[in-house]
Amino acid sequence: MTSALEQIDETTVKLTISVTEEELAPVMKHAYEHVGEQVNIPGFRKGKVPPKILEQRVGKGTIIEHAVNDGLAQWYAGAVEEQGLRPYGAPEIEVTKLPGVVEGEEGLEFTATVEVRPTVKLPAAKDITIVVEPITVTDEDVEARLTSLRERFGTLVTVDRPAKDGDFVTLDLSAKVGDEDVDSVQGTSYQVGSGTMLEGLDEAVTGLSAGEETTFEAPLAAGPQAGQKATIKVKVTAVKERQLPDADDEFAQLASEFDTLEELRADLEEQTRRIKANNQAMEARGKLLDELDKATDFPLPAKVIEREVHEHLANENRLDDDVHRAEVTEEAQKALRAQILLDQLADDLEIEVEENELLEYLVNSSRQYGMDPQSFIEQVQRAGQIPAIVAEVARSKATAYALRRATVKDTAGKAVDLSAIIGSIEDETAPQAKDEASED
Repeated sequence: MTSALEQIDETTVKLTISVTEEELAPVMKHAYEHVGEQVNIPGFRKGKVPPKILEQRVGKGTIIEHAVNDGLAQWYAGAVEEQGLRPYGAPEIEVTKLPGVVEGEEGLEFTATVEVRPTVKLPAAKDITIVVEPITVTDEDVEARLTSLRERFGTLVTVDRPAKDGDFVTLDLSAKVGDEDVDSVQGTSYQVGSGTMLEGLDEAVTGLSAGEETTFEAPLAAGPQAGQKATIKVKVTAVKERQLPDADDEFAQLASEFDTLEELRADLEEQTRRIKANNQAMEARGKLLDELDKATDFPLPAKVIEREVHEHLANENRLDDDVHRAEVTEEAQKALRAQILLDQLADDLEIEVEENELLEYLVNSSRQYGMDPQSFIEQVQRAGQIPAIVAEVARSKATAYALRRATVKDTAGKAVDLSAIIGSIEDETAPQAKDEASED
């Protein structure tokens, strides 16, 4: 098999792929066998029909079509590898020469037009400077975490007063669109101020006591009428406030492994510092992507964006919503641009994903979905998602490699050490040094 490459534009190429008679022969043989198994011809067992007899019954064109359909994927994949391409999506295939159509020519030729990753020139990671916010842990931060912990051990007590922000109320709700009753619910619990149910609900119930009701208008959040404005009737049947346990040594012993409140506060301070360190590393990652984005300009594969946007809108049944289409298009472009930048970064840094790294990612993902790791991995394999996950691990690994080499400082100009979160350059070379020592 040979292939020739034609550059259509910066993100589209056309492959012309030629398959010789000898290379086509095994696929043709399989096609004769497979088609023969589907045909009943008196005097012959299935799968044992001579080729000439089979051609007379179904036509040689049917055999050729079967063979071509069977072989296209592998020949296309071989040409992609031969040309070193990174395609996006399925190619547009056009068969330009079939075997046997022209006497003496038994080979196959077809073209594959496909969008590919554009050429991207990134700056070296060591030349990039990233500025992030410093880590500052205040007494207010620690107090907020302590209050959150106390809330977990708090109790709800019914109170005889109007509802206010932070209270828990028990509600009866009903909704009408015009004169039609569309939904109702009784006895649902809701925390005032959380904003997790209906737009305008917080304002409606604030100030109501048990037994009082009101109406307001809001768009429905779910159901067949989702998004439609409805008249909502809400009745408060109970108002409760959360009473927190005292912050003392007894509470520290109840809520933690510590004996004193002072020890618990110290631990909460360290937890806060770790969380802020993680957030700082996430900020650095975002800033790295921003720096890469600013340093280069490249076109995006248009059809990739179009397909993704169409699929997204079709799933939402909003194909005619031009405003939403523009929003989704912008989001898709941003996501694809980030992916291309990180893929190029992984190439530049010659990132390779080890088997243990892939397994660790899959196991962690299975926990997020609450699935058994083995079942999750089997499901991912059946869905053919392993290559996509390998690419995602490579992007994450490339980001860490780049951040280790970049200059990272805070807004005060102080150097920032992210090694506790992303590791260090020494961590990268340690396995290799270990292997060399073993060989010695």
